[in-house]
Amino acid sequence: MTSPAPAVFTIPAGRSFVDTLASGLLARYGETPAGLAEATVLLPTRRAGRSLQAAFLRASGGRPLLLPRMLPLGDLDPEELLFEERPGTGSAEAELPPALSALQRQLLLAACIRTHSRGLAAESGLAALNEDQAIRLAAELARLLDQVETEGLDFAALAGLVPEDYAAHWQITLEFLTIVTEQWPAILARLDAIDPAERRRRLTEQQAALWRARPPQAPIIAAGSTGSIPATAELLAVIAGLPRGAVVLPGLDLDSDAETWREIQRDAGHPQFGLAQLLNRLNLPRDAIASWQGESDALGDPGTGAARARFANLALRPPGGTARWHEALPPGEHDAFRAALDGVARVDCADPGEEALVIALILRRAIEDPGRTAALVTPDRDLARRVAVNLQRWQIAVDDSAGTALAATPPGLFLRLTARMLAENLAPVPLLAALKHPLAAGGMDPAAFRRDLRALEAAVLRGARPAPGLGGLRRALAAGKGGDALLSWFDDLAARLTPLAEVMQSDEASLSELVAAHLAVVEALAESDDETGAERLWAGEAGEAAALFAAELQEAAAAAPALRPRRYPAALEALMAGRAVRPRYGRHPRVSILGPLEARLQQADTLVLGGLNEGTWPAEVDAGPWLSRPMQTAFGLPLPERRIGLAAHDFYQGFCAAKVYLIRAERVEGTPSVAARWLRRIDALCDGLDLGVDLHREQAQLSAWAKALDEPAEMIRASEPKPCPPLHARPRQLSVTRIETWMRDPYALYAREILKLFPLDPLDADPGAAERGTLVHAALERFLKEYPRQLPENALDALLEIGARTFHPIRAKPGAFAFWWPRFVRVAAWFVATERERRGGLRQSFVETQGSLTLKAPGGDFILTAKADRIDLLDDGSLAIIDYKTGAPPAGKTVEAGFAPQLPLEAAIALQGGFAALPQAPVGALAFWRLSGGTPPGEILSAGKTDPQVLAEAALAGVGELVAAFDDPATPYACKPRPELAPRFGDYDHLSRVAEWSVEPEGS
Repeated sequence: MTSPAPAVFTIPAGRSFVDTLASGLLARYGETPAGLAEATVLLPTRRAGRSLQAAFLRASGGRPLLLPRMLPLGDLDPEELLFEERPGTGSAEAELPPALSALQRQLLLAACIRTHSRGLAAESGLAALNEDQAIRLAAELARLLDQVETEGLDFAALAGLVPEDYAAHWQITLEFLTIVTEQWPAILARLDAIDPAERRRRLTEQQAALWRARPPQAPIIAAGSTGSIPATAELLAVIAGLPRGAVVLPGLDLDSDAETWREIQRDAGHPQFGLAQLLNRLNLPRDAIASWQGESDALGDPGTGAARARFANLALRPPGGTARWHEALPPGEHDAFRAALDGVARVDCADPGEEALVIALILRRAIEDPGRTAALVTPDRDLARRVAVNLQRWQIAVDDSAGTALAATPPGLFLRLTARMLAENLAPVPLLAALKHPLAAGGMDPAAFRRDLRALEAAVLRGARPAPGLGGLRRALAAGKGGDALLSWFDDLAARLTPLAEVMQSDEASLSELVAAHLAVVEALAESDDETGAERLWAGEAGEAAALFAAELQEAAAAAPALRPRRYPAALEALMAGRAVRPRYGRHPRVSILGPLEARLQQADTLVLGGLNEGTWPAEVDAGPWLSRPMQTAFGLPLPERRIGLAAHDFYQGFCAAKVYLIRAERVEGTPSVAARWLRRIDALCDGLDLGVDLHREQAQLSAWAKALDEPAEMIRASEPKPCPPLHARPRQLSVTRIETWMRDPYALYAREILKLFPLDPLDADPGAAERGTLVHAALERFLKEYPRQLPENALDALLEIGARTFHPIRAKPGAFAFWWPRFVRVAAWFVATERERRGGLRQSFVETQGSLTLKAPGGDFILTAKADRIDLLDDGSLAIIDYKTGAPPAGKTVEAGFAPQLPLEAAIALQGGFAALPQAPVGALAFWRLSGGTPPGEILSAGKTDPQVLAEAALAGVGELVAAFDDPATPYACKPRPELAPRFGDYDHLSRVAEWSVEPEGS
């Protein structure tokens, strides 16, 4: 007796798969209420199941139905896991060992990789892999394990690969793979567990065997699968042979001629390749496949959907079939193709930013009509995120099937930032990044906690880095100005950070210990004055996902070996990679963003296929780090090009939608991109058949809309600030060092002296010249005050001792001390030697001497003040005024031109007896002492060749004119009125917006 032919059907690509499937199921099994409920429908994904439920609702007109049992078949990419849950019944599952969790497997594989890497490093002298590198490599090795199990291969076949046939690094890789041939099976046996992919494969095989031995009498329908996984293909073969079984294929090409079909079976990158392989496994000829809806639904139907599918099949023919394009066309097909392409539009955008905006506009326009749906399909996660952000312009929260990476959510970021903060010994930048996170509260009201944190930042974190660790921060806080008020707050913060901080100090620690300490710290930091840390940290969808990850990590960490605590943050990020948070509600019901896998069998009124560039869709073919292409072939693994075939089928299905947009960016990251091969095929067919179809017909309008969306209605050019404060607000006293600022950039003087805005030091800054100058000045001042006339025999030792006392406060900032103290030692040696030469003609040195001079001005008296670094009274009765410079002093020509008036003005004050500590006397010399501590460590530079008295008179006259000009309330404090004399970078340039108004507008 002949067995009945397998029941295998197809639904054309031009039709909504789930709607057609639902209609067919209702027609076959919906005669009685219980008929449909008896059926089981196996679909590729859970999302496909939800779509089929909605399709039943549409097909029934809203009447109540007992729906069939819908289960995910799990026909995913072979690189991914097979089943999301087992579709079978019976006790087969109980007979199989449990599967290892993903985290536990990754950590165990990473330990094997580290052990092997150390051995290899010892033999070769190469560096061993660190912990996070091993964890990331373990994820790739786990994918290889799954792929091998999926294909039903045996790692024992690796022994048949001859290492000498491959390059040296591949021979090392084959050695590495003894992990999976020798160590890994022993580990699984010890744990009485198996790999997840093996368990799913064996469950699938047992399900197939069960149904083959005892065929169920209820309907079993497998729909939407391409059968690219051997175990799944075997299950489909069993289902097709069941008494009431059926397999429904998506978009099988029934039009191509026999020769083209033979070429398709040899082209792994063709969209029909996977289906052709499945038919071969089922031992079915293509003409045995029936339409799911009967003859009326055949591809020969004159509808535009069928014509679009025929056009796509023709455009995407294997290379050998493109020469027969014209031969394949029946009469009238040109017109059918033109009509079919009315629903296809293509937009080539300038860059990914414009691409995302154009897609957002298309989706927004599509849902303007009530009840209509729209979707973006793309494998480009960056593009998906950009589109989601752009849709928020119109308060559209889009349903993104990939969700948000756990590492990018607030709880995930908090976990990562706190780990990095303590691994880097509380360095300023990671410390503030973690503690300024919204979840950080430290047992206080969050606003109060941030206020105290800003005080800590101002006290010790700005400028040079303090000593590492909690102890270093506390010492810096105790030594700093105003730090005492923060000590009790800091001690409480330190107690919350101590568990992980102590573990971080050890050379090695177990992952369990690190995770436990880390979770204790984040919960203690997240605690507020009215909520526990757990309530704040693990709340919401992202918090629940983070809590699940933390629980799994705690459980899996027990099997992990010890690691260096400093590598813990990188290891944590590696383990967190791939975790996603998917919102359960609150998304727009008619807009979605889907990956190609999630989009299978989905339907939308407007479909956008985005990221259609080579390298994105289709993705670059990568053989992976473990086996080269020849090794994969020899081992029996399918070539990576098969993934291109699956991507091509996803594109083919999307292209056949009723309304579809094909979008790409012409440049990505500034580099010209190449359009996806399928777009080039479509262009070639349109040109070759002379269809006269303009697929770019909407491009100009959409690009113009995207540009106009961000184009301001009016360009308001920033104007130069010219503040004119009233006379009473203008300063009546300035130091000689501020006069230069007043001359060069009056706006900077306005911001500092009138608005009282003072620049902050950068975070974790390099030891600054200003701080060094203050310390050097202070040390030399103390030395000269102790020895104003004669130097002691041990002058250098005395100066170094004074310097050590002066530099002591910055020992709390080791970076600054280590940088500047050696320089000071060199400066001290030069200074003492120079002093011994000078003391022969020197009566006395006056240091840090205060002086002032009152000038008569239109707005009232103006007081000019000075604090001279050093004034020497020489034996001839004249004065030598010296200014110490640890940086570059002004050139003599600049001083003579009047643009560096500090020393001439100090001379003017001295000439008029303005320095109370020294007699009125003529000024004989003005000099800068450059104390760099470099090569040379110091040098004496004259402040010009002009007579100091002449320089003083000119400088004083210039100040008088400056004061008189600004005593006029109409005189503005202009920003850099003479740009050639202004400093290149100013502390207040951002406030004055000089970069905006100082550039001529385009077209002027």
